[in-house]
Amino acid sequence: MQSKNSQQYGVPLYGAAWAPLDRIRSRFRSRGPPAELEAEGGGGGGTDGERSGDGNDRSYLVLAGGGGEGSSGIPNAVLLAEFDFASGSLSEQPVAKLGTGSDLPYRMAVHPQGDGVVCALPKGCRLFEWEDPENAEDHKLGLKTSEKVLGQLENAGQQLALVFSHDGSLLAAGGEDGKLMVFKWPSMDIILNEAQTPSSLKDLAFSLDGKFLASLRKSGPCRVWDLTSSVAVASLPKENDETFLFCRFSQSSDGTQVLYVTAGTGRGASILTWNTSSWRRIGSKHVARDSVIAFNVSADGKLLAVGTCEGDIVVLNSTSMKTQAVVKRAHLGFVTALAFSHDSRAIISVSMASSATVTQVQDSNTGGGSRLWLIIFIVLLAIAAEFMRRRGLFP
Repeated sequence: MQSKNSQQYGVPLYGAAWAPLDRIRSRFRSRGPPAELEAEGGGGGGTDGERSGDGNDRSYLVLAGGGGEGSSGIPNAVLLAEFDFASGSLSEQPVAKLGTGSDLPYRMAVHPQGDGVVCALPKGCRLFEWEDPENAEDHKLGLKTSEKVLGQLENAGQQLALVFSHDGSLLAAGGEDGKLMVFKWPSMDIILNEAQTPSSLKDLAFSLDGKFLASLRKSGPCRVWDLTSSVAVASLPKENDETFLFCRFSQSSDGTQVLYVTAGTGRGASILTWNTSSWRRIGSKHVARDSVIAFNVSADGKLLAVGTCEGDIVVLNSTSMKTQAVVKRAHLGFVTALAFSHDSRAIISVSMASSATVTQVQDSNTGGGSRLWLIIFIVLLAIAAEFMRRRGLFP
């Protein structure tokens, strides 16, 4: 029996993100408040999380994937699903589905301020905008193809990495052809254009303040770019048999910024930590024996999560680097992408096996420990009461 927090959506999934619903709602309000969206609940970018002001606790998830070109019969599409935090249930069917024809949306980036979703298709990138629920037949949030042309990305070929800066003012794209480009958003004025190289891009990450961009290629070190001067300021070397896989900037417990890089070795996978002032390696933690093919960091910086080729999800505390939770076989196939909710209390993960799973997580510093002690106290109190009753100390 399939768990209510996991669903099959009929297409191999390669991208997953949480919709910044509070930002989207604000945009719709400026054109007249859609009553249905108000009732659906909120959450998204910023500090509001996924909760709405009226106590509802639902969120929208953006998923992308498909069967690619050919006659497989599997469609290509961008999907919206709904997750109810209160019941821990994911909608059995997508609440919206936008087909992309023969073009597979292999990578995507959701704008944090609600401007829409940029998808990387085989020949270039396309923007999809949010559709006002008042204009939809079922009064659910939807997506529509934007008329906005994405400049040099429209016919740039397959992009393997696509990411917005945290404030949404920059967009970075890394191509299969090895070209790296960074644009101002929404003007699409280019501020960094690294010439084509023989090695394709694998992953990109903006620093929290938007000053730096980390880039990983299929081979070679991790390069860090200063976006003010558009020059590379660091080249982070590999050691021994390491292969760099993913990169993410975050904030450590003392408030300083760090860069995490996942690395594969003969022993499995590790998470490396780098100081962003000296650009020196300051930590390494072995996290899995299997290959890691998805990685992300919670918005509050407290949690790290990896997805493996065996379909497992591993969540770690970023301060202690101790494993906080393991979900074995969360998926029957590769975990192709995962993302924390904006309030860091849940993870959406997707796979090539067409499955999407939401895993709710509870950091030990956010009240989980207090609740555990409360439960223990209640149990001990009940045992003591039964002991006293049996001895006639009270009826």
